[in-house]
Amino acid sequence: MTRSPLLALGLSAALLVVIAGMAIGSSATAGLSPSDLALISSVMELVKQDYVHPIPEDRLTQDALKGMLTRLDPHSAYLDEREYREVRDDMSGKFGGIGVEIEDQAGIPIVISPIDGTPAAEAGLQPGDRIVAVDGKGTDGMDATQVVNAVRGKPGSAITLTISRETERPFDVTLNRSVIQVHTVVSKLQPSGIGYLRISQFEQDTPRDLKQAITTLQQDAGGKLKGLVLDLRNDPGGLLNSAVEVSRDFLDGGTIVSVRGRNRSDDQVYKARAHGDLVPGTPIAVIINGASASASEIVTGALQDHHRAIVLGTRSFGKGSVQSIIALNGHGALRLTTGLYYTPSGRSIQGEGITPDVTMEAPKDEQVTGAMPLRESMLHGAFTNPGPLAKTNGGASENPAPQREEYSAPIKTKLIGTPEDAQLQEALGYLARTTAQRS
Repeated sequence: MTRSPLLALGLSAALLVVIAGMAIGSSATAGLSPSDLALISSVMELVKQDYVHPIPEDRLTQDALKGMLTRLDPHSAYLDEREYREVRDDMSGKFGGIGVEIEDQAGIPIVISPIDGTPAAEAGLQPGDRIVAVDGKGTDGMDATQVVNAVRGKPGSAITLTISRETERPFDVTLNRSVIQVHTVVSKLQPSGIGYLRISQFEQDTPRDLKQAITTLQQDAGGKLKGLVLDLRNDPGGLLNSAVEVSRDFLDGGTIVSVRGRNRSDDQVYKARAHGDLVPGTPIAVIINGASASASEIVTGALQDHHRAIVLGTRSFGKGSVQSIIALNGHGALRLTTGLYYTPSGRSIQGEGITPDVTMEAPKDEQVTGAMPLRESMLHGAFTNPGPLAKTNGGASENPAPQREEYSAPIKTKLIGTPEDAQLQEALGYLARTTAQRS
């Protein structure tokens, strides 16, 4: 079985996706003892014969695989053919649904982030919201994949989610499903001559759209930006290749991220190009929060370790494990945790996240009211942080920012990038002061 790293999806999908084929046969069961196989077969036979309702054999097989994979960690799973097809649709940045990233927390699906410009964002869903029912049916005991399947449906059809926030009584939100077309890059030149770039997700077109946005910002600024704000708040992740390419646009060489697996043959190191920085000499500020995860943490960690950007905001989610999607030749696919990723200085983000250089909380009136803490470490079965690699690489700092245990509720989605966004205004002020000091 060969593996070729392609993608790094956010929390409801995989961080690093590897597409490969695996035949179903003797090689797939070679590691199981005859007694184990006999036990599994006998239990399935008992269910088939004696369960109160008849159950199709293929459903028993799929449910057995789902149970086995979901008990490993929060991100491993078995995907049937429909779910596998939907994951591939997600990767393209165009899919049907309401536009929300979710993850299972102690058996309850929680919102990591609504996607900008989607029904979920327009309806006011917020990071930390708990989805306790879908169309009146409770979600207790459902994994994230099952909730995603329940939420999806025909574009234009209505769906009602029952939402729980810590300080409020559960309430219903009715949304109309739509075909989600993710436009992941938003840009605007500020009156100060500082560019603003927001990436809401890392999808296939994100690097191309980012380059176009930078070109437009430079033209609007008369050829030279005074500074650049890269806003990754509420960004749940996306494709690894996109995160690497975005990082390359701000770095002149060095390591971006390394992936370490169980086998040395699975280890990979992704590097920046020499003279790849599209805005050389331009001060950069990256803004993150507790809903910044996965691919957004890769970019933030790379720019922080190489001292290319100042990181502002609050500590990120801490999604540092790597999943591979392994196709099963017509029988769906496995989403299997196969490694951990590390920043250029050798830090593991798993369970700890990225700590900003400057802590910058959103004002209380701009925070999501009653939001639950968003942390990878709080997910049932999450891996603990393995500690740093023995050696640093890529010319990055060996003294990264220390981890702290602070928590701050994330900013309300609709405020991001607006004139009322106090965190953005603070970041712009920081860059303006930096520019003034240099001149």
